[in-house]
Amino acid sequence: MRKVLALAAATLPVLANAQSTPTSAQGDVSLTIYNNDLALVQDVRQMTLPTGRTRQEFGDVSAAIRPETVTLNAGGTGIVEQNFDYDLLTPEKLMDKAVGQTVTLVRTNPATGAETRETATILANNGGTVVRIGERIEVLNRSAARVVFPSLPAGLRARPTLSVTLDTTTPGARPVSLSYLSRGFGWKADYVALFDEAAGKIDVQAWITLNNRSGTTFNQAKVLLVAGAVGQGSQQVSRPQRPVMPGNRPGTQSANRESLGDFYVYPIAGRTTVANAQQKQVSFLDVAGAPATKAYHFRNGWLQNQTEPQSADAVLRFSTAREAGLGDALPAGTVRVYMRDARGQPQFIGENGIGHTPMGSALALKTGEAFDVKVQPMLEKRDRIDSGEWERTARYRVTTPGKAATEVTVETEKVFWRTTMTYKVTNAKATPVTVEVVQGGLDNWWHDTRVPSETIKGEQRSADERVWEVPVPANGETTLTVQFDSRY
Repeated sequence: MRKVLALAAATLPVLANAQSTPTSAQGDVSLTIYNNDLALVQDVRQMTLPTGRTRQEFGDVSAAIRPETVTLNAGGTGIVEQNFDYDLLTPEKLMDKAVGQTVTLVRTNPATGAETRETATILANNGGTVVRIGERIEVLNRSAARVVFPSLPAGLRARPTLSVTLDTTTPGARPVSLSYLSRGFGWKADYVALFDEAAGKIDVQAWITLNNRSGTTFNQAKVLLVAGAVGQGSQQVSRPQRPVMPGNRPGTQSANRESLGDFYVYPIAGRTTVANAQQKQVSFLDVAGAPATKAYHFRNGWLQNQTEPQSADAVLRFSTAREAGLGDALPAGTVRVYMRDARGQPQFIGENGIGHTPMGSALALKTGEAFDVKVQPMLEKRDRIDSGEWERTARYRVTTPGKAATEVTVETEKVFWRTTMTYKVTNAKATPVTVEVVQGGLDNWWHDTRVPSETIKGEQRSADERVWEVPVPANGETTLTVQFDSRY
């Protein structure tokens, strides 16, 4: 990285009479940052305005500003026109703007260190720079020459600038409030969970991780974070699809947090500088000793037959409830889970994402796949059932306008299949476990699948899934056998 930066500095075109970078033109800045690549910027600047129409420039606005959202409030002043100048100063842009202009090339003799200067005209800058020096045409080797420009080309800005034409009726000094929406901002929550399996407890620390990719630094800003996906017109809000893990249930408790409409607000205490291309973290939750348990889960698709045992999912379950839980609403983010090893050192065992989670919710997060707990589903038998066991006729009432209703009997045959599945659950751990085995794919639009036989009583969680809690002894195994009668 240092070599790249040094090369960039060595080949950067030089501007004649260059001045030091000015301080920020921003005033009293407030940032309201949302989860979905959006922020509201409010900037109050002290300005002295003359009577009549004048052009005022607001430097250091976000490079990712949405110009159509700009509002400006200043007593006795109205907006006539506004322009956002986003053609920012870079070596390539500077060279593009200089096509047809005269510049000075400075070359240094590597042996003597002596400099020579030549006047050149830039002819083109497309994949390389072509110049005319006297009567000859050359392709410029920027590593061997510096380019000195006489002035900054018109329309090229060193910093993002909003230009506004104002019509002022009352001259003098006043606060001018500029507000706009900007892309390039976002934040998420990062959770560090330390799980004590023996005690059935979990400690959770949570951090807000804030990112600024707007192209502009905001100094000493008041920052407010809003949890939730605000609507943005025709833009579709991305809803990440996560695998459904049984045990997740939304809560119904109100969190003791500041709210804004249907969203929760997380203010950052004091003022802070939100630098461009920076990631900042702020703590917002620290809970010790909340109840938590580990579970095992395995889901099998319809008619799936495994020739080898498959690892069950290891699942961490806990609550965000006020009583016996974390006691707070959780913004969307990533939960990273740790456990202490035999030496007492925390070790990482897995992570998973959560959506915006109300207080009072039950959470079940897959942290990985179990080493010692396996499930092998096997399709033992599949037979067609004699149609005489099911209905053979269907009767319909047909109504025609102006005529008496008639009944029609239709001979029909329903074909069912009886499928026998076994699920061999093994446990190589020195302690007994219970594995939640789920069979999916039972419905398939027919809504009449039946379970005539099962060695462990199951629960029909939905038309498509049935679940069994399978106890497995330490260093042992349990076989679950189930029959399904289905239309396919």
